[in-house]
Amino acid sequence: MYLDYQATTPLAPQAREAMLRWLGDDGFANPHSPHRMGRAAAAAVEVAREQVAGLFPAGGRVIFTSGATEALNLAIQGRRPRRIAVSAIEHAAVLDTVLEMGRASGAVVEVLPVSPAGLVADEAIAPCDLVCVMQVNNEIGTIQPVEALTERAHAAGALFLCDAVQGAGKIAAPVNADMIAVSAHKLYGPKGIGALWLRDGVELAPLIYGGGQEGGLRSGTLSPALCAGFGAAAALCKSLWKSDGEHVERLWRVARDILTDWTLNGDPDQRWHGNLNLRRDGLDVARLMSDLRDLCFSAGSACASGSGRPSHVLTALGLSSAQAKSSIRIGFGRYTDEGEFAEALKRIDAAALAQDFGAQESGWERQ
Repeated sequence: MYLDYQATTPLAPQAREAMLRWLGDDGFANPHSPHRMGRAAAAAVEVAREQVAGLFPAGGRVIFTSGATEALNLAIQGRRPRRIAVSAIEHAAVLDTVLEMGRASGAVVEVLPVSPAGLVADEAIAPCDLVCVMQVNNEIGTIQPVEALTERAHAAGALFLCDAVQGAGKIAAPVNADMIAVSAHKLYGPKGIGALWLRDGVELAPLIYGGGQEGGLRSGTLSPALCAGFGAAAALCKSLWKSDGEHVERLWRVARDILTDWTLNGDPDQRWHGNLNLRRDGLDVARLMSDLRDLCFSAGSACASGSGRPSHVLTALGLSSAQAKSSIRIGFGRYTDEGEFAEALKRIDAAALAQDFGAQESGWERQ
């Protein structure tokens, strides 16, 4: 059973269907070619662009990228800021990029601390050029007050960049952000495509040069199939917004009723309830995952998997290295069956309890 929706979501059947036409004999043309087949492919790209734009506020444009990592790099490096403020629990696509800018160009980076609940501290932001805070954290699901943070950024003379990868298609986009990055495969679309939304009037320098595609900001041939799948997934999120949210809330209540002996990481209320990050002191997560190989859940971010380091997100909350390493992340959403979900959680709980009994028995033997 798949319980790792923060790493990626299943491809929606409607998105797959939208892609198939552009993978066949009549749809393989380059969308930048001037002939009839090329123009048809270009039209499909523009339809998808409008569908994706429906996730964002009015008054901006959508630039297609290879994913959110490229979108975030374009937004940060394309502004060439001298002073940058980021939250302590940003994705590596933001943190590593701003740190590299500090090394390469001397940009000053201010790290905004978070509370034990995972929310950016309510304090003034020092004057700077760019503020980067994600909407929904990928590891613990906390929802940041991005509208208020944007106002503080603007008061500090900065533009506001929001990594909305985990929130797009699930909750409303921040209405006053200047740049928003999203990824298709986190909202039931295909991998290999994402987008950067730019508010009208925001200018960037390109990172990739060549053919001048995407308004000169991102050269390279677009895939009509990936664009069509992204667009269909975005449109489906808009139409299923309410029912998807209600389904997730039901699953959240099921999980909280079953996993009563676990400690929740992050704010219990100010969060996306499709993300359940829990810890159990002394838990051997690697053993738990080995004992439950048919259940696909996570020990943290897929991007940092195998690093051996404790999660920078969990340690930023004040957790010890041992507590961070005894945490798991369970992600669920549109295609999660409630009955199967409940059975999976019971198995996770039973396997963790068996570890507790095993540790107790070892202690008795030593005594």
